[in-house]
Amino acid sequence: QVQLVESGGGLVQAGGSLRLSCAASGGTFRNMGWFRQAPGKEREFVAAVKWSGGTTYYADFADSLKGRFTASRDNAKNTLYLQMNSLKPEDTAVYYCAAARTFYSGTSRVAEEYDYWGQGTQVTVSS
Repeated sequence: QVQLVESGGGLVQAGGSLRLSCAASGGTFRNMGWFRQAPGKEREFVAAVKWSGGTTYYADFADSLKGRFTASRDNAKNTLYLQMNSLKPEDTAVYYCAAARTFYSGTSRVAEEYDYWGQGTQVTVSS
């Protein structure tokens, strides 16, 4: 049984940092990613760490978040991370971890290209 458990969310002031973790169990995954959903908005892509063959992975980010967010993956721990710096109030959202075991030929920037989801962790940035 696959489980994705996010942690690390919380309340932070604008300009601060948070590090989210997603601990995966029950399998190994090609791609793992982060999405977020703010109240009244659709879920949006944040970042992904994608398998490109062998032991090589590469990170992809939403264009608007490059430079502030970084994602990494520790395969030995089966854990995905999201380091968020210079946080802004508009980053307030529930952040979801997602994992794909299936090969999808797309960009991994859409929810449909993930097979499993975590329950989400709340990030609130105060101004």
